[in-house]
Amino acid sequence: MECDVQLNEGFRFATPSDLEKILFFIRELSEYEGMLDQVVATEELLREWLFDRRVAHVIFATEGDREVGFALFFFNFSTFLGRGGIYLEDLFVLPERRGRGFGKGLFVQLAKIAKRLGCGRLEWCCLDWNEPSIRFYLSLGAKPMEDWTTYRLSGMELDELAARAERSPHVKGTGMMA
Repeated sequence: MECDVQLNEGFRFATPSDLEKILFFIRELSEYEGMLDQVVATEELLREWLFDRRVAHVIFATEGDREVGFALFFFNFSTFLGRGGIYLEDLFVLPERRGRGFGKGLFVQLAKIAKRLGCGRLEWCCLDWNEPSIRFYLSLGAKPMEDWTTYRLSGMELDELAARAERSPHVKGTGMMA
């Protein structure tokens, strides 16, 4: 889905010349979450996935000519709604700029994009311990999902599951329930 919505003043979409800034914000967020050691993203990977393959988008919140926050999102699809949605992967505002409306402004821009493109929802995950963010999300009117748990396959587990397809083109033959 193309994302050609005009953003409000003080917000802009990232361009390939912003790769260093995008990686900076990713690292700042991961440090805040205590996960800096898990970041393997590089400018080259971000260029490929954000600008060559265009599977995700980045918005910056700006103050003057300085980027003070970012949101990285992509489009997903709801079979129940029969339409696309936005999944917010990451949102981060520099600590010294928090409380000035930049985070809320990023959410407003995402909501604007969602509505202009006819999306049915905007969703994201939050770490359970992150009480400041949870309070912020609730203040926006967001509702926590009940009865849903996020699952993930990555690394070795993803490799092993994908290898089953290489060994046999028939999922039934791998011993998996289909």
